[in-house]
Amino acid sequence: MQRKWAAPLALAAVTGSGLLAAPPAAAAHTPCPRVTVGSGWYGDNQARLQQLIDRYGSCNPYRPGRTKPVAVFDWDNTVVKNDVGDATMFWLLRNGRIRQPAAGDWSTTSRFLTPAATKALADACAGLARPGTPLLTGTPAGAACADEINAVYGTAATRAGAPAFAGWDRRTTEPSYAWLPQLMQGWTAREIRGFAAAARTENLAAPVGSTQRVGSGTATGWVRYYDQQKDLIKGLQKAGFDVWISSASPQPVVEVWAQGAGIAADHVIGIRNTTTYGGKFTPHLQGCGSVRDGADSMITYIDGKRCWINKEIFGVRGAAAERVLPAARRQVFAAGDSDTDISFLRDATALRLVVNRNKNELMCWAYDNTDGRWIVNPMFIEPKKRKTDPYPCATTGYVDHDGTKGPVRRGDGSVVPDQTDSVY
Repeated sequence: MQRKWAAPLALAAVTGSGLLAAPPAAAAHTPCPRVTVGSGWYGDNQARLQQLIDRYGSCNPYRPGRTKPVAVFDWDNTVVKNDVGDATMFWLLRNGRIRQPAAGDWSTTSRFLTPAATKALADACAGLARPGTPLLTGTPAGAACADEINAVYGTAATRAGAPAFAGWDRRTTEPSYAWLPQLMQGWTAREIRGFAAAARTENLAAPVGSTQRVGSGTATGWVRYYDQQKDLIKGLQKAGFDVWISSASPQPVVEVWAQGAGIAADHVIGIRNTTTYGGKFTPHLQGCGSVRDGADSMITYIDGKRCWINKEIFGVRGAAAERVLPAARRQVFAAGDSDTDISFLRDATALRLVVNRNKNELMCWAYDNTDGRWIVNPMFIEPKKRKTDPYPCATTGYVDHDGTKGPVRRGDGSVVPDQTDSVY
């Protein structure tokens, strides 16, 4: 949708302490309830988030007559603990919902699968089902097939240790993430939402720390919403923010989970399949920016997240969606936990919340914090221990499009020095 902007959203002023400055005095306005941020945050993060709401919320006299300020959250390990894509994959394998590819040719499920992975999958899954029908991966006879699929998905390698993917752009896609929706081929979005709902029920009911059997092995068996993030989302919405989710999990899966945090399906941006006339998923993915549908190379991942946010939230089409928009047409707030979130976090103009999972490039940016708009919070459940070695920002913290590692560089080209982990 095309958003109409009545006037630029001013950047929040930053004080010497890095806190958002108080808004300028304004004429009297109609009173309305003040939205407050709940407790359970690290350090002064609650105060920083409160200042964001006070600065941009609809009760502030700065807001009347202007387009709603946009807030964008990543999903997995940002709003919830653990990964809803993983939870769905494990459910699909346990319940035999992944289909044998046409002619048993696994190369049709991802253009980035290596010949070694294609052969390993074909060997492990041969004879379990006719092409186009579900594989019996939830049975003893299908355990080897489940194990091979799970290895390729979870480790990007075959069980024998051969690389499973090759030839992808490291800044626009992650083939193992993309492979999950590609393996959903032959099902409709409605059917996938049903699978995701069943997995959600199981994972929320399972005790924290529990595992489940997948194939011949075990996998994480639980997911929890972060209460602090649910409260923050609710508060932002109440204060008049336009709140969105951008996730590298499949679109229908995130739609199901996002409802539990008060986010409607039309405010979710996940990995999106192309479909047949009957609405069944194909193994190909929708494109963004200059990438055409079916190219499978621009998912909601690093620069791909920027493209999809610019496309779906701000109505930008074509190659322009891949570029950084003017400040007045960007989200004021963003929250994430991983290197996959770097670009859309950097695009946020007022405040950027990072959940610390010890991810190199992201933590280099968060701790460098040259503009005072980054805040870091430990994971709300089972937080990571302090990283003992500095983040290698000056040497290998950045991963280029071809996978080459190098220094993390600021916008002016200067190198970010190594950073010490201080929020844990």
